[in-house]
Order: sequence, then C-alpha cells, then structure tokens
Amino acid sequence: MTTALSYAIGSTEKPIRDLTLGDLLVEAAEHAPDRVALVTGDPDPAARRSWTYAELLHQSQRTALALAARFDKGERVAIWAPNIPEWIMVEFGAAMAGVILVTVNPGFRPEEVQYVLSQSRAAGILVLPDFRGNPMLKSVEMVQPECPELREIIRFDEWDEFLASGDAADVELPKIDPMDPVMIQYTSGTTGFPKGALLHHRGLVNNGSATIERMGIGDGAVQVTTMPLFHTGGCVLCVISGVSEAVTQILVEAFEPGLVLDLISEYGGNALLGVPTMLIAMMEHPNYETSDLSAVKALCSGGSTVPSPLVKQFEEGLGAPFTIVYGQTECSPVATMTSPSDSIEDKADTIGPPMPHVEVKIIDPETGETLPCGQIGELVTRGYHVMHGYFEMPEATAEAIDEHGWLHTGDLAAMDERGYCSIEGRLKDMIIRGGENIYPRELEDLLFAHPSVGEVAIVGLPDDKWGETVGAFVKPAAGETINKTALFEYMREHLAPHKTPKQWFEVAEWPLTGSGKIQKFKLAEQWKKGDWTEL
Repeated sequence: MTTALSYAIGSTEKPIRDLTLGDLLVEAAEHAPDRVALVTGDPDPAARRSWTYAELLHQSQRTALALAARFDKGERVAIWAPNIPEWIMVEFGAAMAGVILVTVNPGFRPEEVQYVLSQSRAAGILVLPDFRGNPMLKSVEMVQPECPELREIIRFDEWDEFLASGDAADVELPKIDPMDPVMIQYTSGTTGFPKGALLHHRGLVNNGSATIERMGIGDGAVQVTTMPLFHTGGCVLCVISGVSEAVTQILVEAFEPGLVLDLISEYGGNALLGVPTMLIAMMEHPNYETSDLSAVKALCSGGSTVPSPLVKQFEEGLGAPFTIVYGQTECSPVATMTSPSDSIEDKADTIGPPMPHVEVKIIDPETGETLPCGQIGELVTRGYHVMHGYFEMPEATAEAIDEHGWLHTGDLAAMDERGYCSIEGRLKDMIIRGGENIYPRELEDLLFAHPSVGEVAIVGLPDDKWGETVGAFVKPAAGETINKTALFEYMREHLAPHKTPKQWFEVAEWPLTGSGKIQKFKLAEQWKKGDWTEL
C-alpha cells in the first residue's frame, strides 16, 4: 500500500506574470500590430468583419474611455449579449477602465437577469436588444425599477455613438493593479443558487496563458472560438488564451456544427476548444467527411469527462491530440489539465496534473487531512488562480476558501503518485445508502458504455429504510430504447448489489446550467414533486 500523500504542485519553472488584461492586449499589439486578431464567423462571408491587433487595441481603448466617462473604478457593469466582437472589446475596455465586468447568459429570462443585476449591484449594462427571440432590452427595462443602482442601459445597436461619447470625453483611465478585481462570473449552479465569483487580472491572464501553452498552441495560430463568452470557457480559455499567443480568433456567434467545419476549412483553423457534445455534433454532420481539417493541431475540452472510445474517436477523426481541462469559475478557471502527449487512458480516466504554480491535494472531507494516493476525497486547490471570493457573500466565501487559502471544490477525486487526478463525482452527489458510500461517477461510466444509453445521471433519492437509494436518469442513444430489465442485469454483472440502481427514469430533456452541465439537484427536486414516473 502506498504511503505517498495526495499532494502535487505544478511546474514553477516559468514565473507568474504580473499583468493586467490591458497590459496583455498592449503586448500582443506591439508584438504583431498588423496580424488579424479577430474575425466574425458570420455564415455569409460577405458580412464578416475583421480587426488587426492594432485595431482591436484601439477599439478597446475607445471602449475604456466611454466606460470611464460613465462609471467609477470598481463599479460593476453587466454585459448581456451572445458572441459578438464588441463583447471582446468590452472585456478589455472594462479592464482598462477599472470597472468590474458582470457576465450574463444570453438565454436568461427577466427574473434571472434581475437577480444578477441586483446581487452584483450593477451600475450599468451593455445589452443587445434581442437574440434568438429573447427580448433582452425589454427585459432590462422591465426589471430596472427593481435594480435601484442600475442607472445606465447601453445598447449594442448604438455602438458607434457609445464609442464617440468616449472620444469626446475628458477622462483619464485609472491605474490598474494585477490583483484588482476585473470580472464577476456567476457559478453554474449545479448545486443551488448562483454565486458571483470575483476574479482578478492576475488569475485570468496567467491561467489563460498556461492553458493555451499546455494545449500546444503557439504564436500566431488560428483558433475557432465557439465557447460562449459569458462563461470562462469563452472569455478566458479562448479570448485571453488567444491574445496571450497573439492568435487569430474566428468568433462564432452561436455554435452550429456545419458552420464551424466551414470556418476551420476556410481559415485553416489550428485550435478548437469545445464541450464534448460540440465535437460529436461536428463529426456527425453531413459535411464532416468533405471538410478540410488538416490544419487542426489541438483539441481541448472540459465540463465533463470523456470516455476513452470518444477520445480515440476525436483524435483519429479530427487528426489532432486531445486535452481535457478541469476547473471551476472560482479558479480562473483551470486547476489541472492533461497534455497532448498523454496516453488515451490518461486523457479519458484523469484530468491530468496541476497547472503551473497551482497546488492540488485530496483531503478527507470530515477531518481535512491529506489522504494517501489512490483514496477518494475532496479536491482542494491553492494558488494565484483562486478568486478573491464570492461578491458580497462573506459566509459563502468562508465556506469555499479556508484559512490557509485552499479553495474547496466540492468535487470528489483521487490522485496517483504522478500527481494525475481523476474525478469521482461531486461531494454533494455522493450517495450514502445504509452507511455505504456510492460514487455516481462509477455507475455513470458503466451505464454510458452500454449501447442503448446516450446520457446518464445517477442521483441519490431519499429513502425511509436506507437513507438514500440509487436513481438512474437515462437518456437513450439515437435510435435506441431503454430496457430497464436489460440495464439492471447489465449493472448487476459489474457491480455490487447495493450499488445497482433500483429506480429508473427515462429522460427526454435535462435540466442544464448555462454551461451545459446536468443539474442533479433539480432532478431530485422534480422527483420529490412527483414529476418523474418510474420505468
């Protein structure tokens, strides 16, 4: 039995850089002023717009002046729009102006945006009037009376006038420190109501840079950006990562697999970051076989684990090494990551070792003691990447970040002697049936391997006798039907009887977070209300 403890720290060879987001963009514009920085990936090529790095810096500086004329340093300003190029100008412009950008999911409804605007005490919001039938401007105007600090509504369809107001203003941009807060991102809410993670320049700049470096993407590459900008997957792992290597970003307003294939072919896309469902949709698209994907050099995914058959399929099908990131909004967002050279098994079964300058350990959730390698406990992480805290939520912050600076992720994990970690589930997902600990990840992986299963969520359901019982929520694979008896017998072949789900439910649509994660707590809530019928 190993005596090594589950603790690892990433490489400290390269120093952490004390840069702001504005510094990063200035650096890229000085390095490659005439290189194309940003292209809009409109379906109609004639409608596409582009900016060099010099032009992107200039437009971001104009944005900063327009914001500084309206808001004081440290005030919060929300942005509610899909992946439009102005979003990126606001990301850097707000950072230069010293205002804290509050990101809002374009799919939100009035009560959701009201919560974000009220909780963040936003003084302003930049909004696209509507997107995909969501009347966003009307929603903001409707909730403004309930948001007493919201004094400015800035419309993206009046962008030129907004920039001109900054040109005419007599303002100076404030001095920004790398540890200043720069963004509030509301957590996905897989376990409850969203909290606003207050992130700083230093964390975002270094995390974005380290991620693209581990992907293996270098100076001047072409990156197709499909991840939503309101999420750290988009505004950090695509935008900030890309600027750190002065890449050319092809910005996709809303993911459509055929369009992404066309853009990769046309622009010689080298890098692509997307959740597994995006990559699957591309490979299942009719145009996949005829698309020119020869320039693709790196694929990166996150948000969920990827079974080894899919890893192999992605690497062989798209002809590039695959990496997976693990993290949370609260850690800017990446804590661990696999490498392109890792084995298929490591890419499928682990989330890799810690990122540079990042500490990770696995602890006993009850005692806080560091566990021996191979044992399952809570993954905690410490370093430059950890958020300042949850905005104006001191109790929630104290629960998340302990007195020694460790961020408690709430994820169950194990670590091997190399420092590679594997996720075993959520701490709150862990099912305790009659005193026996059951880890949903083990059951989900087994069920996912069955040909009739497309997606699955294992949830602990209250039980008078056992405390909790195992419930399986299953979405059939395309063209398949769910046979409860066959799946039960399949599970019994591989698992101890107490782990085998006793209650089975067929799912048509999942309750999802804004970043596409299944909200298990909602499944449990719906079950308690009687919304689910057992198979």
